[in-house]
Amino acid sequence: MPLVKGNVIVADEFAHLADDAEIPADGAILVSAERFLAGPDAVLARQGKTGVIWPNNRDVEDLLPYLSRLAVVALVFPVFRDGRAYTQARLLRERYKFRGELRATGQVLRDQFVFMLRAGFDAFEVKKQSDAEAFATVAKRYSVFYQPTGDGRVTAFHRRLMHLSESVAS
Repeated sequence: MPLVKGNVIVADEFAHLADDAEIPADGAILVSAERFLAGPDAVLARQGKTGVIWPNNRDVEDLLPYLSRLAVVALVFPVFRDGRAYTQARLLRERYKFRGELRATGQVLRDQFVFMLRAGFDAFEVKKQSDAEAFATVAKRYSVFYQPTGDGRVTAFHRRLMHLSESVAS
């Protein structure tokens, strides 16, 4: 599955670990929420980077004690019309200040890339190579937004205020 990060297709350094697979001592791994919560200290004690695949029907507050030690939180979009992972992403970025990789996985569709970026996602597992290739174009389609979100962009309103304050200062 192609991974888009920083507007380019990249190799995924994280191996998706099956629930019954042995946990390697090093290397970057992604584990399921069930496996992670069954023994988080054992998973986090290893040398390599650790990430968790978090379903959209679980409370992200369950991750709070571990956020600073997680390299990736992969939020799942099980179907395109289920947007609960958007809320999870905004909570992780805005309320809980998660600064690791926030990955969208599952039904990640090209027409939702901009919304996912605005919610705070910075990596995207897509099913189609063509969607991965189109990502940079789609992501650059809009440069000004009205709503404030976790992606750190200045809103149109705040741009106007900055322009007005510069005009008044001149």
